[in-house]
Amino acid sequence: MSTLDLPMIWAALIAIAVLAYVLLDGFDLGVGILFWRERGEDERDVMVNSVAPVWDGNETWLVLGGGGLFAVFPLAYAVIMPALYPVIIGMLLALVFRGVAFEFRFKAASKAGRRAWDFAFALGSTAAALCQGLALGGLLQGIRVEGRHYAGGWWDWLTPFTVLCGVALVAGYALLGATWLIWRTEGPLQTRCRHAAGRLGAALLGLIVVVSLWTPMLNPAFRERWFGWPGILLTSPVPILVALVALLFWRGLARRHEMTPFLAALAWFVLCYAGLGISVFPMMVPPSISIRDAAAPAASQAFLLVGAVVLLPIIFAYVGYAYWVFRGKVRAGAHYH
Repeated sequence: MSTLDLPMIWAALIAIAVLAYVLLDGFDLGVGILFWRERGEDERDVMVNSVAPVWDGNETWLVLGGGGLFAVFPLAYAVIMPALYPVIIGMLLALVFRGVAFEFRFKAASKAGRRAWDFAFALGSTAAALCQGLALGGLLQGIRVEGRHYAGGWWDWLTPFTVLCGVALVAGYALLGATWLIWRTEGPLQTRCRHAAGRLGAALLGLIVVVSLWTPMLNPAFRERWFGWPGILLTSPVPILVALVALLFWRGLARRHEMTPFLAALAWFVLCYAGLGISVFPMMVPPSISIRDAAAPAASQAFLLVGAVVLLPIIFAYVGYAYWVFRGKVRAGAHYH
C-alpha cells in the first residue's frame, strides 16, 4: 500500500459513492416530489411501485459516502458537520420521514390515511432534496476555518446562493423522477410525465447556467480555474457537452423515446458533478482544507481500503441484480408489497 496515493484513491471512491447516490436516489426522490402534481391513487401506486424494489438499496451509497468521509477524512468531517448541522439533520430526518411514509402508505386502512402518508412522502422527498442542495451550496461557497476548527456561525449556510442550489437540486431530482417514469410506465401517466419533463428540463438548464456563472464568482481559485489560461482548456468541454446533452434530451422527448430522456438527465448530473469537481479539486473543504490535509493516517486508510475492495463489488452486484430482476414496465394493479 505504501506506493499507492491513498488520499486520492479514497477521495475518488467517496466521490463515486456520492455521485452514485445522487443518480440513484435522485430519481426516487424525484418520484416523491412529483406526488405534488399527481392526485390519482392508481397513478401514485404505480409511481411508488416503480421504485419500491430499489429505493432503500439506493441509499447504501449515502452511507458509504458519509461513513467514508468520517473514517478517512476526519478533519473534513469535523469541519463540515458543525458548518452544516441544520441541513444535514434536516436531510436525515426527511429521509427517515420519507422512508416511513413509503412503507405505511401501503398499510393505511382508509383513504384519508393514505392521503396523509402520500403527503408525508412528497414532503419528505422534497425536503431531503432541498437540504442536499443547501448543503452543496454551503460547501461550495466556502466554510470558515481557524486552525482545525469551524469558525463560522449557525446560519452561514443560508445564503441566496445556497437557496438557488437547493431549488436547482429539487428541479433536477424532479426531472430524474419524470424521466424515470417515462421509461418505466405507460399510458396517461407516461404522457403527463413527458410533458412535465420538458418543462423541468428547461427549468433545470436555466438553473445550471445561473449556478455555473455564480460559482466562479465565489472564489478567485474557482474563477481562475474556469476562465484562466490554460485551465479553460479543461473546463470548456463541460458547457459544450451540457448543450449537446440538451439537444439529445429534447430530441428524445420529441421522438417519444422512453429511455433517452432519462439517460440525458443522468448525463446532465454527471457533467454538473464533473464541473463541481473541476472547481474544488484538490480542496476537500473549500477554501482552505485540501484532500491531503484532511486525510487520516496512511495505516488507517490502507486498512479501510481492504474492506472497501471487498464490499464494493458486492454492492455493485446487489444493485445490478435488483435492477435486472425488477426491470420492465410497472402497470396499475401490480403490487410490490
